[in-house]
Amino acid sequence: MKTRLLIILITFCFIQICFSQEDDGVVSLDLPIRNSLVFNRFAINPTFSFVREQNKYFSITNKREWVQFNDAPETYFGTYSGRFAENIGAGLAVFQQNYGVLTTFGGLLNFAYNAKLNTNSNLTFGLNVGAYKSGVNTANVITNFDDPSFQNVPSNLLLTVNPGINYGTEFLDFGISINNIVLYNFESSTLIQDDPRQGIQAHVMHTGYLSGRGFFEDTKVSALLKSEFRKDETIISGLAMINVPKGLWVQLGYNNVFGVSGGLGINVTPNIAIEYNIEKAIGDMIDFGSSHNITLAYRFKSNQNYNYSGDDDVSGLFSKKGPKRAVVKASKVELEEIRKRAAERKTQTELDIKAKEKAAVEADAKEKLETEEKAIKDAKEKTEQLEKQKAIEAAEANAKIEEDKKAKLREETRAKIRANQKAKREAEAQAKLIAEQKAKEEAVAQAKQIAEQKAKDEAEAQAKLIAEQKAKDEAEAQAKRIAEQKAKDEAEAQAKQIAEQKAKDEAEAQAKRITEQKAKDEAEAQAKQIAEQKAKDEAEAQAKQIAEQKAKDEAEAQAKQIAEQKAKDEAEAQAKQIAEQKAKDEAEAQAKQIAEQKAKEEAEAQAKRIAQQKAKEEAEAQAKLIAQQKAKDEAEKQTKLIVDQNTEEESTVNPNDKLGKSMLSIEKETDNSKIKQAELLKQFDDIVETKNKDLKDLKEENDLSDQGIIVQPRPFKSVTAENNALRSIKSNLDEVIEARTEKIEELKALYEKRTRIKNTELDEVNLYYKKKIKRLSEEQLKAIDTRSKLVVKLESIRAATEFEKRRRIKRAVFDNEEDRYSQGRSRLRNIIKTTPLRKTPLKVEDFDFGEEQGNNIKIIKNVQYVESGYYLVLAVHNNVEKRNDFLTKVVASGRKDIDFFYDVGTSKYYIYYEKFSDIQAATNALKAKGNRSYNQKMSIVKIENK
Repeated sequence: MKTRLLIILITFCFIQICFSQEDDGVVSLDLPIRNSLVFNRFAINPTFSFVREQNKYFSITNKREWVQFNDAPETYFGTYSGRFAENIGAGLAVFQQNYGVLTTFGGLLNFAYNAKLNTNSNLTFGLNVGAYKSGVNTANVITNFDDPSFQNVPSNLLLTVNPGINYGTEFLDFGISINNIVLYNFESSTLIQDDPRQGIQAHVMHTGYLSGRGFFEDTKVSALLKSEFRKDETIISGLAMINVPKGLWVQLGYNNVFGVSGGLGINVTPNIAIEYNIEKAIGDMIDFGSSHNITLAYRFKSNQNYNYSGDDDVSGLFSKKGPKRAVVKASKVELEEIRKRAAERKTQTELDIKAKEKAAVEADAKEKLETEEKAIKDAKEKTEQLEKQKAIEAAEANAKIEEDKKAKLREETRAKIRANQKAKREAEAQAKLIAEQKAKEEAVAQAKQIAEQKAKDEAEAQAKLIAEQKAKDEAEAQAKRIAEQKAKDEAEAQAKQIAEQKAKDEAEAQAKRITEQKAKDEAEAQAKQIAEQKAKDEAEAQAKQIAEQKAKDEAEAQAKQIAEQKAKDEAEAQAKQIAEQKAKDEAEAQAKQIAEQKAKEEAEAQAKRIAQQKAKEEAEAQAKLIAQQKAKDEAEKQTKLIVDQNTEEESTVNPNDKLGKSMLSIEKETDNSKIKQAELLKQFDDIVETKNKDLKDLKEENDLSDQGIIVQPRPFKSVTAENNALRSIKSNLDEVIEARTEKIEELKALYEKRTRIKNTELDEVNLYYKKKIKRLSEEQLKAIDTRSKLVVKLESIRAATEFEKRRRIKRAVFDNEEDRYSQGRSRLRNIIKTTPLRKTPLKVEDFDFGEEQGNNIKIIKNVQYVESGYYLVLAVHNNVEKRNDFLTKVVASGRKDIDFFYDVGTSKYYIYYEKFSDIQAATNALKAKGNRSYNQKMSIVKIENK
């Protein structure tokens, strides 16, 4: 009796907790690690070992579910994971899960690789590969006697694969993963087909910071929204975390299956952390009670500052602070005596410094002259290249045409190969489907013959009627499936065509790429159409051949079957015709709905772009604040280092005489001024590096454009504030260097005075200050040399930047205006076609008129694609989005003859709707512009083309 009760209990445990296993004891991988955004994140998505990660972790986790039950589920999870390089994340885990008498033990290997798209865009690929063994732990089975059935309990070794992908911006992450996409059983050497734990998981995650002060300063906020779609259920969950930099974080979560959760984490030290989470079941599982999760982790702090990382400076609850020492200052009489004594030495030092500065200036001037000569030489070479470019323009055009033809031919060849491969696969699939259908029909026919033979003796006429009705039902079902599949394929093709058209209209920033993509899409579409037609013809021919052979065999075997097949074919044809008409009607309704949805999506996209621009500006401001805070922290760190160094040095000497105390006081002043001097040198270096980065970006833009790669031109940056700050830093730096040099000279004078005292030449204080003065002098010479080098570098950057700016202006003439023009025409037609009229008129303040033109007539020369004449210009923009917004509002106000032209010399768009051949007519039209909101800042622009 007890044995039966134990077997019933084991069966219930298997059904309630391990319902994903089949009759052979196979269990899907489903780790209950879902309540933390700090540790073991790669168990949520394979890319999370890299995404928003800065360090590596070693952690041990224990989760006990439904603790109020005996032998409740329990999981042990040990991991080593995190960020291993600028673009690589990885992880290794060992786990064991106990569900009563069922045990699963195995390991998990993770790898994530990041592809940086641009400054704030990252695409990360991840993969989790797990190997584990599942089965019944007979050691936990308690029986009163030996049961032979437990000697044959199955044990399975399984391999599972979980891929994932994540796209990250500055604050947002979007991603998907496929859980248990492959589940392979080594015991049976088969792939598990019906896996209830197999599903697609999608997530959206936001990572940001609070602008608080004090304890909550730089507090990080993270939120994760996740949905998992399985065969029999959909799981929706959310998780939010607030992480205070002082070493404390709080987490809250919700899961529509497992309930609500809450957690608390603490950094005991910057390396050691502990986290606790509790999960409370709700709904149908409320009787199961609570689950508890505790994690102990060791953080390996990285010395590198990775990009696209989510961990800031980590602090612990316990820190140490060193004692502060008092500073002894010399009296005024002693300082006066020191200054008099040091006057002569100071003069000599100043002469030495001036000589060195003169030499440095001469070297700087020489290097500057060489830089300018090189720049002139480069400009001369560039001019010669441009002249040669004009001479061989025709040859290059022909070469480009030939290259385009070859590229098109290669693309057509690749498209044809892909189409042939696709056609081959479709033909094979079609043949397989036909073969299966034929086998099925033959099996049905054979069963039907047996049934007819059996029923012939009883009621031959009744059997015939039943067989005919069965064939008709099968034909209708088959026709219905074919019609539904065809309607689905046509709707997908229609949606794909509309999506391609939308992508073509909206890709305004990449005109040349769109043109090439369009040609490629047309070639692929044509190749696809040919391949589909060919596959269809082959499939129809093959189906026809099979049908003819089948008809011949059936005719020879039995005339009765031929008649039934004929009736079946007629029913299929009639059902097919009805289905085609129905599919056509549904496709038309679908196309209308998609068109309406497209207009709505374009309006939403416009609003989204404006919101993204605003978010980008806010993010840049936030990044600037973070950079300033980081610089401040580095300065404080440097200050602490110097103070610690001074403290260490001070501990080695403690003079008691007046001269020694005065020397100690001056030493402190020089050390304190070193902090400010180092900070100013760093600020000077940061500005130089900023200008150097701007130069590199400008040069990269010019180089890419010379290679034919179209990039968005960088706007010319206003450097007035930056130059003012630079002048202030240089002035302050010179003052600090001069003041610190004077202090060092005073210290030298005091040292010489003390060495002349009898029996002090070799005492501890003099020996100490002999080394100290030597080190201070070397530091000061090094600081002066660093300043001189920065001045030289800054001057060379300035000369190179001016050259690149001139190069950029010259390059603008050679931009591909045809692509820009085609793209702009397409966008204008789309705006006029899709923008509805507004019921309420727009006000003047609703329009962004861009650059003010004034009352004078502006003259622009050599504008392509427009005729010479006088144009009534409504607005002037140098931004495509602002241009499109103004055009949309004018069209919504009722004017659809709006147009614009582009001036490559100034990179600006001029929006107009009227053009005149003489100045008098244009002036009269300007006076009669009326009171329309969009006409309020109208001006006249004259175009003069050669």
